[in-house]
Amino acid sequence: MENEFDLHFRIGPITFTSKDAILLQSVEKHGSLNSAASSLGRSYSRAHKRIRQLENYSGPLLSRTRGGKGGGGSSLTKNAYDLLDRFSRLEITFADILGTEEIVLEGNVLSRDGELATILTSAGPICALLFTDAEHVQISLRSDSITLHSPPFTSSSIVTSALNRFLGVILAINTHQAIAEVTFDIGSNITMTALVSMESLYQLDFQIGSPVVATFKATSTRAVPFHS
Repeated sequence: MENEFDLHFRIGPITFTSKDAILLQSVEKHGSLNSAASSLGRSYSRAHKRIRQLENYSGPLLSRTRGGKGGGGSSLTKNAYDLLDRFSRLEITFADILGTEEIVLEGNVLSRDGELATILTSAGPICALLFTDAEHVQISLRSDSITLHSPPFTSSSIVTSALNRFLGVILAINTHQAIAEVTFDIGSNITMTALVSMESLYQLDFQIGSPVVATFKATSTRAVPFHS
């Protein structure tokens, strides 16, 4: 599910993502962190560093054996299985909710940079993927591709044109077991809905009427020709 959803939850100050889940599952399958990293096309040093970061807030994730007849290896600890179980519950809940919301906007192309186009919509300029030479387009954006933050949200990544950013006010919060649908107004009579984990909802202290910063990547936003 790595390429379908941007699922994640917080462990202290860091985020456990689908890539972390896949790394742990690969360790379970291959019996060592080195083999797991190699099978995923990742460097051992980065995989080891990531495991150490996660262990700082979750406790030991790998039980390591060194040398011996089998050459050593790693197996998952109870902490690791707990994280994978938690992520699986998130996947199941998320899959049940998917398909509920898709934001669709029309606009005109302002500029292009290869496959990326800046499009003027009623919500403001949006950077999206566009694979044709169309000038009038329709943009579609899934609610699972939107990330919410509490203002003020500052990040060096915001300076890139490939990250769209909108300010809004929360209108409604629909909670489920592990996921919440947060609907917010970004002005010009335009509303968007984002999916967040219940843990993020509580940590960010979102309430109806709260200001919110919504970001989404241009690479998760598609524009297609539109003929009115």
